Amino acid sequence: MVGVSSVSMLNFNADNGYLEGLARGIKSGLLKQSDYHVLVQCETLDDTDYGDFLANEAGPLAVSTIEEKIRDKFVCEFRHLRHQAVEPLSTFLDYITYGYMIDNIVLLITGTLHARPIPELMTKCHPLGTFLEMEALHIASNPAELYNAVLVDTPLAPYFINCISEQDLDELNIEIIRNTLYKAYLEDFYAFCKAIGGKTAEVMCEILAFEADRRAFIITINSFGTELSNEDRSKLYPECGKLYPEGLTALSKANDYDQVKAVAGYYADLISRRNVASAIITSTLQSLIHSMKLIRAQSPG
Repeated sequence: MVGVSSVSMLNFNADNGYLEGLARGIKSGLLKQSDYHVLVQCETLDDTDYGDFLANEAGPLAVSTIEEKIRDKFVCEFRHLRHQAVEPLSTFLDYITYGYMIDNIVLLITGTLHARPIPELMTKCHPLGTFLEMEALHIASNPAELYNAVLVDTPLAPYFINCISEQDLDELNIEIIRNTLYKAYLEDFYAFCKAIGGKTAEVMCEILAFEADRRAFIITINSFGTELSNEDRSKLYPECGKLYPEGLTALSKANDYDQVKAVAGYYADLISRRNVASAIITSTLQSLIHSMKLIRAQSPG
């Protein structure tokens, strides 16, 4: 808890105790490994925290219905946390939604490129990535109009500054837009968490670095057989992972799968030594809850 004043910690319960208790309560409702073993043998979900919102669904339940209802429950709980939060936690939670916003906007642009009506596309958007300004996007009738609306009317507008122009919209360039947005988003989120410091930086910077490296490998592999040059590809790599800078330079020169595997093998020891994947799987939820507890106390104010 380096950098956390004793006064801040003493005042924590008064300012943030409810929110921490709420987060811990939500976490306790998540299914554990033992719960999955029980579900294999049971015929009802009534004994779980998921039974109540499935009670009114006509059986037999489809997997898609269960997925939709669980997602809606998660989004509702997340939004309640966000509404209760104050700075810097509120901004932290906003950052979590930006990835979903990026995917939603790319979905809308891709759909309009194929002459799909925006109201229909809106139903396919992830609810965690919706925002008030999305209603204004209904007026867009083509990709260029939608692109310009996004530039003005969304929280992601600052990330669009370095994207291609609306005149160049096609399948390849839409993927360039997606990866350009993710690069700016991950680097921005990484800098935000690092500035907060403490446990927030320790946990989140590892997670974001892992995601940055993962995207760098995916971008490289997906670029094979396309018109995207090695130089242009390198501009899409997030520069906040363990691969930066030498690993990204090596990936930018890769022209086949074997060369990508060689880069992955060279950096495997560094990644495994950090045990990022294990941390994400086994302790991320607990660490994030602890981070939420410390974010407010670690803020300069």
